[in-house]
Amino acid sequence: QVQLVESGGGLVQPGGSLRLSCLASGTIFSPDTMAWYRQAPGKERELVARITTGGSTNYADSVKGRFTISRDNAKNQVYLQMNSLKPEDSAVYYCNFVRTTPYSYNYWGRGTQVTVSS
Repeated sequence: QVQLVESGGGLVQPGGSLRLSCLASGTIFSPDTMAWYRQAPGKERELVARITTGGSTNYADSVKGRFTISRDNAKNQVYLQMNSLKPEDSAVYYCNFVRTTPYSYNYWGRGTQVTVSS
C-alpha cells in the first residue's frame, strides 16, 4: 500500500519560512501532477499549488509570490517553499499525487500541521 508522507510542518512566526516535503513510501509510476492542498479548521480543503511533470505550475492567488512548488522527478518528491508566512496560512497541508492512464492513481498524504503565530 503506497502512502504519501509529508514533513516540514511546524510552528513559525509571521514573516517566517517553512519548507514542506512529500514523498511516496513505495515504488510508484511517476505522477502526472503533484500538488499541495491545505485545510484550516471550519474551512474546505483548498488547492495551494500544483506542478506537472513538465514543470508547469499554478498557485492559489493568496500564496502567489510567497510560495514556490518544485518537484524531483527522479525521486518522486514534491516540495513547497513557503516564505513571508501569515497567520491565515495556518492549516493542515496535504500532498497529492495524481496519475492518469496507464496505471492511474490518486494518492493523498495524511497531512502536516503548519501554524503561523507570534
